[in-house]
Amino acid sequence: MRVSVNSPHAPRGPLSAGLMLVFLLPGLLMLGACKRGGEGDAQAKDGKKAPEAVPVEVAQVTRRPIAASYAGTAPLEARGESQVVAKTSGVALSVMAEEGQLVNAGQVLVRLDSARAALQAAQSASQMRKLEASYARSRQLAEQKLISANDIDQIKYDLENARAVNRLANLELSYANVTAPISGVIAQRSIKPGNFVQINTPIFRIVDNSRLEATLNVPERELETLKAGLPVNLQVDSMPGKTFTGSVDRVAPVVDSGSGTFRVICAFAGGGLLQPGMFGRMQIDYDKRADALVIPRTALLDDESDPAVFTIRAGKSLRVPVKLGYMDGGWAEVRSGLRQGDQVVVAGKTALRDGSLVQILGAPVAKSIAAAAPNVRK
Repeated sequence: MRVSVNSPHAPRGPLSAGLMLVFLLPGLLMLGACKRGGEGDAQAKDGKKAPEAVPVEVAQVTRRPIAASYAGTAPLEARGESQVVAKTSGVALSVMAEEGQLVNAGQVLVRLDSARAALQAAQSASQMRKLEASYARSRQLAEQKLISANDIDQIKYDLENARAVNRLANLELSYANVTAPISGVIAQRSIKPGNFVQINTPIFRIVDNSRLEATLNVPERELETLKAGLPVNLQVDSMPGKTFTGSVDRVAPVVDSGSGTFRVICAFAGGGLLQPGMFGRMQIDYDKRADALVIPRTALLDDESDPAVFTIRAGKSLRVPVKLGYMDGGWAEVRSGLRQGDQVVVAGKTALRDGSLVQILGAPVAKSIAAAAPNVRK
């Protein structure tokens, strides 16, 4: 007799559970097989996945002029500076110079009240003329043997003293006109008309800005390279983008034992945009090469004791030691290790290792990976 599972007459109990297992077991086996097959396919795909390329920026090794130079900073100073002081006391009757005005040496800046000095000069002049007349008469009497030699000598000495007193009085009178000791620009004025001026009181400050100087304290290793006459390029913080030219005016060949430096004085033309007190950044070029093999300084790895760069060979990075020459701004001269046209990594080099697969920014990804992948026969 055929018994249906769904029949209401089918027997209940262990036989029913066994029949259910018979029907479900093939399905479970097929599901497990599918799952194992899917995991195997995923592992196979992961095994075939290509390594990721490191994105980098590169620059070509090229040729350009390069200069060997020394760079330093120092404030600009005026060639000459003078404090104008009053050499006598008196009231300022007139002040004839203002701040910013260009004056010449010997030009009158202030006139002081000179009435007292004029009277003293006139009094000493009168006494001097009186003694001159006495000395002339004594010489006539001496020819007639009517006066002794001692009397003549006394009158002569008195006359010389009177002449000295008169010169001193005239000198004091001249001090009433305060003059400029040097040529330059009035940088500061500390007097007004009507002020009473004490002797030796500073009333003006004059700056000779016709030439500006900057003093560099240079390490002694540069003593043989920096000489007078070398060109100097100057930039100041207050005028970014502008470059001024000057020269090394003189070199102090004595090395300071404490700091191990010597003084190099650079000179620049004044009277224009440059002013005393500006902070200058100077570069002294002491040698030049017209056709040097160079790379950007950003390509150098951070190891000064063993300079090296990453180059690109067949789509992979290669660490190449280099021998450096002169450094000029953002360029570094390469004496050996690279050839013109080689590609060096300038950005992204921190993520590289020797043999890393690279993707040059701006180049198609497929080409970079294909260049590094081995040939596969189809």
